[in-house]
Amino acid sequence: QVDPMRVGLRSLTSNSAPTRVNYGHRCSNAYSTCCATKPEVQPVETPSSDMLVDSFGRFHNYLRISLTERCNLRCQYCMPAEGVELTPKAELLSHDEIIRIANLFVTSGVDKIRLTGGEPTVRKDLEDICLHLSGLKGLKTIAMTTNGIVLSKKLPRLKECGLSALNISLDTLIPAKFEFMTRRKGHSKVMESIDTAIQLGYDPVKINCVIMRGMNDDEICDFVELTRHKPINVRFIEFMPFDGNVWNVKKLVPYAEILDKVV
Repeated sequence: QVDPMRVGLRSLTSNSAPTRVNYGHRCSNAYSTCCATKPEVQPVETPSSDMLVDSFGRFHNYLRISLTERCNLRCQYCMPAEGVELTPKAELLSHDEIIRIANLFVTSGVDKIRLTGGEPTVRKDLEDICLHLSGLKGLKTIAMTTNGIVLSKKLPRLKECGLSALNISLDTLIPAKFEFMTRRKGHSKVMESIDTAIQLGYDPVKINCVIMRGMNDDEICDFVELTRHKPINVRFIEFMPFDGNVWNVKKLVPYAEILDKVV
């Protein structure tokens, strides 16, 4: 079955005239974020502008590119223990396609690109992708969201290649709990990556923390303490339902409750 989102992206990288793609009511979880539009709202023509404008008149200058579906962790809130069926390598966006797509968006007004996955650091050409992106005129920020497992040894070179902002996923400060939540070892490696990022001058280093009731909601204030004396920002994320992550409303800690604990 052909993924229309991927077809749409590939049409951007061809030399032929653009093709309108009907996305229907579904999207690729690995490659896109879908935006719902109320039926009664009629799309308006995008005005002639260097910026991207949607049907609500909002300016978009931020593009997320998923480099891979692969990941070296098996976080309980993200995927089943056995992993997920992967897209054949031949159907993934190539290095050249990624750069061409990025260039098309940057020339339209995008000035920030975030590299995500899966886990982007498992992609072997990550450094080269960052290097080519950094050469795009008008692009101000190259950011990456990573689990930090192998980041420490890669980060010095990535910084040289233009990586300018980091979000590191970390859901617990307790090594044994980390292994339980991710089904893998590596807590010390993530902490090392955070320290390396600080030493290299990333300011702030942003930490993404998914809060699950009965799992790590007792560590909210501990994460806040991290921000007192180090250039760290922590973003608490509500536990959301995904296919295969056995979502249960009882595990959900609402934003308001998280805020109450912090203040």
